[in-house]
Amino acid sequence: MGVPDHTVEDLLRELAPQVLGVLARRFGDFATAEDAVQEALLAAATQWPVEGLPDHPRGWLVQVAYRRMIELVRGESARRDREDRAARRGGDDRRTAPAADEPLTGDRDDTLVLLFLCCHPTLSTASAIALTLRAVGGLSTAEIARAFLVPEATMAQRISRAKQRIRSSGLPFRMPAEEERQARLAAVLHVLYLIFTEGHTASLGDDLRRVDLSEEAIRLTRAMHALLPDDSEVAGLLALMLLTEARAAARTGPSGELISLAEQDRSRWDAAAIAEGTALVTRAMARGPVGPYQIQAAIAALHDEAPTAERTDWPQILALYQVLEGLAESPVVSLNRAVATAMVHGPAAGLAALAALAGDPRLTEHHRLDAARAHLHEMAGDRDAAVAHYRAAAGRTTSRPEQEYLRMRAARLATSRPCGGEQSGPLQDSTSHQGDSGTTNGPSGAEGP
Repeated sequence: MGVPDHTVEDLLRELAPQVLGVLARRFGDFATAEDAVQEALLAAATQWPVEGLPDHPRGWLVQVAYRRMIELVRGESARRDREDRAARRGGDDRRTAPAADEPLTGDRDDTLVLLFLCCHPTLSTASAIALTLRAVGGLSTAEIARAFLVPEATMAQRISRAKQRIRSSGLPFRMPAEEERQARLAAVLHVLYLIFTEGHTASLGDDLRRVDLSEEAIRLTRAMHALLPDDSEVAGLLALMLLTEARAAARTGPSGELISLAEQDRSRWDAAAIAEGTALVTRAMARGPVGPYQIQAAIAALHDEAPTAERTDWPQILALYQVLEGLAESPVVSLNRAVATAMVHGPAAGLAALAALAGDPRLTEHHRLDAARAHLHEMAGDRDAAVAHYRAAAGRTTSRPEQEYLRMRAARLATSRPCGGEQSGPLQDSTSHQGDSGTTNGPSGAEGP
């Protein structure tokens, strides 16, 4: 009996990193193993919807990928590559394919090893994200290319270069030693966060969100939390994602228009996700040590737990931003703290805090700074200044829903009387996160008023 395509797709996405881990661990060749697994996934995607699921889908994939891997490994060029890598590693890995009668087991889950490998420090952030989505997330090259609005051929080259870099590094397929693992964990969490960030608020295009990316980031972070349950920052990142994604259904209107946090229908928020995220961050902060993801999750929890926008605990949010500034100095964190300052001490205090950021090159051309200024001027009743900054922000963002929202705010003010103290602002359901080279939209636990 056939199986729906979406059921097969979901199952293959879940099984892909597990099968890749089996082959990469067995052969010590990540790049070739990834090629073999992709061929096995393609075979399954073709056969399973027609023939039905095998009794043991994971074992089926392992065996098909294993046979293809044997063919690839025994090729002459692959043999030379393995011998070169073996020489660099001092003979740490196999030089030839395992014996045909050796048992092949797929009981071990190597997802975490794959995450650390894909986020190797020799890779750029863009390459690490693409490789993680392909190897660990199970997304096709075409899906990843669509997510980042680049041609499929460009993304294929990026992924291929990343695999070749890992190949040439001579790294064995194993969990890094404790000291190295801790040093690289921050990079792994950062990549997962950036994937979620792009899914939560797409940096380009007609859609506000990329649901596939945000869901995949949550799935991978859940896997990380399951394997490192005592790491408080892993728990904090998962909590931040859940608490942020809990508001997703209320972020847009019937036509896809953006709705600010203050104007959202809170009955549409996901109560179960809020409860899970709040419990996660509460336990993590009690266990310690406290890190930036936990602080951002705590801020998100305060927004989620407020029954109305007016009853948001802004003094506590401001205090948390001050702590966050000490842990993760960033002009974007300072921008968020300035908005919280305005909500506690008034718009003049907030604008003064924003003025201190005016000279930072990472913010001067970013639309979030103008959006924050516009909102605070609107709160202060300075309609002309608010309109000017809303229009400037709209001109700088590359997200069409944000452009339309900001232009709508400007048009509404330009044709109405001033209304100082209005609480619904342009920062919607997120402010900004500082990426490797500037700022990108992201949850950051930071919410527009």
